[in-house]
Amino acid sequence: MDIDLGAVLVNAALQFWWAWVLAALVAIARFPKVKGWLGELWVRLILAVGLDGKSGRVVHDVMLQTADGTTQVDHVLVSRFGVFVIETKNMRGWIFGSERQAQWTQKIYRRSFRFQNPLRQNYRHERAVAEALGVDPEQIHSVVVFVGGSTFKTRMPDNVVHGLGLVSYIRSFRDEVWSEDEVHAMLATLENCGLERSRQTRRAHVEGLRERHAAPAIPDCPKCGSAMVKRKARRGSNMGQEFWGCTQYPGCRGTRSVQ
Repeated sequence: MDIDLGAVLVNAALQFWWAWVLAALVAIARFPKVKGWLGELWVRLILAVGLDGKSGRVVHDVMLQTADGTTQVDHVLVSRFGVFVIETKNMRGWIFGSERQAQWTQKIYRRSFRFQNPLRQNYRHERAVAEALGVDPEQIHSVVVFVGGSTFKTRMPDNVVHGLGLVSYIRSFRDEVWSEDEVHAMLATLENCGLERSRQTRRAHVEGLRERHAAPAIPDCPKCGSAMVKRKARRGSNMGQEFWGCTQYPGCRGTRSVQ
């Protein structure tokens, strides 16, 4: 009896079409843009389900103009209890970092990847939102929320949370600082200040990011991991020469040579 191998393969493919679709979706979800979009979508759902209407309103994907370009804010929650600027990270694996480190580390099995400290990344967002609303930056709360199955392997600040921990952190603020009228006014201001969501705006924003990241990187301190700053030697054989010094000096005396 002859077997038509081609027909068998076609029938198998038709029977397990869902497996091919699932594999394709998994592959697509690994693209950085799609991964970021899925992470922000997940946080939208957390905010929508976890917070009631009395907890304020959220403005998503806000593009704001700054002195040196534009900045994109994932989520801004405006409530009577404060303004929360939320940065989303869709990552897996082990996460190592501290508040003062310029870069954090993601470890997946034996591979390690460095990424910008998201608290420092969100600092720019905080200042942009504060300027847009005309309020003191101290009245803005920065929150970084990780989704995607990551695990913190070092102690994180209270405002760096996992998934549903975002809701608990926001609810920990119970002192009212704004009236309902002020909340509505700030929401209107924020929506009016936001740049139009267009392909041209996105392209300009990406180009600005590339230009900023093309600047010389600031190294981490070899002793404590904090950011460093350029200084000049005041004495000794290297007097007048530049070097990288730890920003935590004199508590930390880590140095690097300027190459």
